[in-house]
Amino acid sequence: MMKRLVLIAVAISLSACSLPTRAPVTPSSWTVAPERVAAPRQARTPFWLKIGAVSVAPPFDGKSLVYRLGDQRYEKDFYNVYSSIPGEMIGNAERQWLNNANIFSAAVGQNNSFFPYYILQASVNEFYGDYRVKPEAVVSVEFFLTVVNAGKTNPLIGANRYTKRVALKDNTPEALVIGQQQALAEILKQYEDQLDKYAANLPKPMGY
Repeated sequence: MMKRLVLIAVAISLSACSLPTRAPVTPSSWTVAPERVAAPRQARTPFWLKIGAVSVAPPFDGKSLVYRLGDQRYEKDFYNVYSSIPGEMIGNAERQWLNNANIFSAAVGQNNSFFPYYILQASVNEFYGDYRVKPEAVVSVEFFLTVVNAGKTNPLIGANRYTKRVALKDNTPEALVIGQQQALAEILKQYEDQLDKYAANLPKPMGY
């Protein structure tokens, strides 16, 4: 009888030791927000530019960081997430960048109620870390600039696509976010140069 009680006590003790004691892991939150530090340009036009919603292709449209581990294999990291969905995060960075560039009188968000004459849409086709050979941040964005002209002519002023790859110092999520921010900054800088050229010879909008 005593031997049986000892065995029961040992079993209870082992069971108690096996219970989880660590607090739940909370995801780390990251932000990609490149800042334009150059001096503003000479304004090209008194018109405002409306920044439309930024669409992001799956599987990069969620809050989780995405790793490419094979030609057909992508993995989401649910313990490392962006502070907001990539479409909102990139759209805010794009609007702030172009406002600081000063090419248009102002660059406003899609929720602004004013009637736009020129609209910039963006599509993000790639936004991930590529770990197949060496770690790289990959960002690919396509921009579409249009004019509101009541259908008199083709509204598309220009479509431009940019892809940047930035080598990462290591495999950590922090390195990936820093690389994505650098890649996006390079893309926005390159498109800024193109947008400045478009703005120098804009087609007349509706009513002008």
